[in-house]
Amino acid sequence: MPPLLEIANLSKNFGGVAAISALDLAVGQGEVLGLIGPNGAGKTTLFSLVTGFLRPSEGDIRFEGRSLVGLRPHRIVGRGITRTFQIPKPFGSMPLQNNIVVSMVSKAGQARRQDDSIQDRARRIMSTTGLEAKRDMLPGALTQGDLKKLEIARALATAPRLLLLDEPFAGLTGTEIAGISALIESLRDRGMTIVIVEHRLRELMRIVGRVVALNFGQKIADGSPEAISRDQAVIEAYLGTEG
Repeated sequence: MPPLLEIANLSKNFGGVAAISALDLAVGQGEVLGLIGPNGAGKTTLFSLVTGFLRPSEGDIRFEGRSLVGLRPHRIVGRGITRTFQIPKPFGSMPLQNNIVVSMVSKAGQARRQDDSIQDRARRIMSTTGLEAKRDMLPGALTQGDLKKLEIARALATAPRLLLLDEPFAGLTGTEIAGISALIESLRDRGMTIVIVEHRLRELMRIVGRVVALNFGQKIADGSPEAISRDQAVIEAYLGTEG
């Protein structure tokens, strides 16, 4: 089976600095991939390239065999790729359920927000993410862990076939991390393809099947969590920086 996402010879330069350099990467259907590396390694830049917020200097990004290069972010969402952000930014004046509904409908379809089918789907997503009992609350009343769940719920509302999670554990307590991990595992068990950027390595390694390590925009390792944890290049570039 061909990869769901295929990145070939991808580079992104900012002035004379290469944020991503000649990167090759493939993500298979149903795979949960961890993307690690020290700050400045190029992880967030890669997410921005895949989702159309940045355009490559060189190379190609193909999803389901079709190039994404040159497409605007909303077109890429329409193709089936959605990302979350490290710092959630929900619509603060809207209850949680409306936050999810807004993510489902385009500007041209806003009049459909009261359709029973849309509201039912929003409730199912809230149930999946553990937020159903809080559907009428405003985001400002949520814990940081629930805000992260809402960020994932809003991403799921776009019906992605590839979900990109940017540091889903950042700023969370151990209990909150366990809740987000359980949610990601449930999505994995349903067959969703997920790529996770994360610095909390111990927690990440428990839920992914493969890990890719970047440093200075280049891939330095690609393998199982066990192999990556023993890889000397990774230890020197990333693991060794943890005190």
